[in-house]
Amino acid sequence: MSYDSFKVLKSSAVPLPIENVDTDQIIPARFLKATERKGFGDNLFRDWRFNQDNSIKNDFVLNNPTYSGSILVGGNNFGSGSSREHAAWAIYDYGFRCVVSSFFADIFKNNCLNIGVLPVEVSQSFLNHIFEAIYNDAKTELKIDLPKQLISICNSKYSEKFKINSYKKENMINGYDDIDYLCSMKSKIKEFESKSPL
Repeated sequence: MSYDSFKVLKSSAVPLPIENVDTDQIIPARFLKATERKGFGDNLFRDWRFNQDNSIKNDFVLNNPTYSGSILVGGNNFGSGSSREHAAWAIYDYGFRCVVSSFFADIFKNNCLNIGVLPVEVSQSFLNHIFEAIYNDAKTELKIDLPKQLISICNSKYSEKFKINSYKKENMINGYDDIDYLCSMKSKIKEFESKSPL
């Protein structure tokens, strides 16, 4: 399944300054029965967004109309815990295209890259600047330039480079998953086969 290509994203952001957010908090285990990657956004942070009677928790940031955008800014060690792909699916399905943190769990990070969500890892000091900017003005925009591997706080002096695997970077830019990438190499594969001895 291919995804939207990701080159440059400029958007306001939703702040979630909670450390050690694990995958069970992102998408509780009871919602993992579905096998398709659709509908998981409805249950993103389910137990933080809703009470047991399904009433809304007004104090949770995703229920606060002050904050919006396609970028989620999380605290340190985001996506720890079990390796469930559904956590990345839920973030994508909700509408986020980028998650920013000062540290990601490796498996969660790779799951995001595989389905079209860009995990941008920044220094703790830069993350603090982001939170400060958003809380000063909820309309503050971040600009994520994937080709340049640069994240910036718009209308400020703050920007920082980030790292990404070169293969995953090219897939994100082209909107490819691993199968799409192989399909894009079809002509080269056939050429290689034609020149290879039986």
